[in-house]
Amino acid sequence: MKRVVVGLSGGVDSSVAAYLLKEQGYDVVALFMRNWHDTEGTLSGSCTYEDDRLFAEMVARKLDLPFHFVDLSEQYRKRVVDYMFDEYERGRTPNPDVLCNREIKFDAFVEEALRLGADYVATGHYCRKDEVTEADGTTAYRLLAGLDRGKDQSYFLCQLSQKQLERALFPIGHLEKSEVRRIAALAGLATAERKDSQGICFVGKVDLPVFLQQKLKAKSGDIIEIEPDSPVYDDRHNDIADSSTVEPSLLPALSEPYRYTAADGRKVGTHNGAHFFTVGQRKGLGVGGKAEPLFVIAIDTADNIIYTGQGHSHPGLLRRALFMDDGQTHWIRASQRLLPGQRRRYMMRIRYRQPLQSGTLYATAEGLYMVFDSPQRGITPGQFATWYADDGELVGSGVIDK
Repeated sequence: MKRVVVGLSGGVDSSVAAYLLKEQGYDVVALFMRNWHDTEGTLSGSCTYEDDRLFAEMVARKLDLPFHFVDLSEQYRKRVVDYMFDEYERGRTPNPDVLCNREIKFDAFVEEALRLGADYVATGHYCRKDEVTEADGTTAYRLLAGLDRGKDQSYFLCQLSQKQLERALFPIGHLEKSEVRRIAALAGLATAERKDSQGICFVGKVDLPVFLQQKLKAKSGDIIEIEPDSPVYDDRHNDIADSSTVEPSLLPALSEPYRYTAADGRKVGTHNGAHFFTVGQRKGLGVGGKAEPLFVIAIDTADNIIYTGQGHSHPGLLRRALFMDDGQTHWIRASQRLLPGQRRRYMMRIRYRQPLQSGTLYATAEGLYMVFDSPQRGITPGQFATWYADDGELVGSGVIDK
């Protein structure tokens, strides 16, 4: 009998994953991990470690599963949280959930699971995997979007390797969320009606500036508003009619973000640190009296300036292309990698839950250029961009450099 160690988190998704695996005849073991101790910056009412463990233990008892505990907080701080602080300090916006999966759930956690005799490790992610035979006869694993497109979490697993996918099981990836809750209720699981967790992976819902001030100092700076008809804007978004026919020599200019100086606009307020903000952010600016909402369109951490523009359609928020450095790109199956000079159309997204966007991926010696069929709002350095085949396979991902 194959042994599966389930990452039992105290939520309904991992609970049903454990239940389904036991029903399928696996030898199921529950492993709960603690990854965070500090409470500074966390908001009251958010999911707590104590509550999570209590619910996880109740589910394990209900399903008659051995229950184990592991503290991975030191690895989590070094490999996820320190990375977060470093990225925000540089004026970039990281995605800790992607790093948590690559570095903790499918790495440090797997090591602990192997010590418990695991053949496989299972989670409650809404995604799927299958096997294919490559042209050279080897077996490879595909990562597929969850069938519940409203809950699909494949984006968060976009950095997994073949070695990590080999042992991974995703028991609920073929289910709708409503069906998962129905199964939990029929099985009498304590988590059936429990709300989904929110916020940073294993930290919870946070007041981000307060959380970041554990390491990043507050520093007063100017908020500059840029008018939509500013001469800084050119017609680069209208230069191309077809994303698949861009001349490669034009890609660097097409993906270059707009650059501003304080002289390009006017001061409309102050902030307490440029590194506490992100491109596309609306809340927290503290500037009123505008005809339309102000949005962050650029961050300058060197001069500690936030650049803003009014309205969802401000040209500073819209771009047709982005660039990912070659050292920051990842192909889940090596056979799908584009070689320099090649291009291929994909469905793509630049943030979790963004509807998939059509466009073309261009490979160069320096890295990958993602060119969209239509302008994208709020392309954010530090976030992960992902690309999918038409059948829902997540083919690869990369960190947005610019």
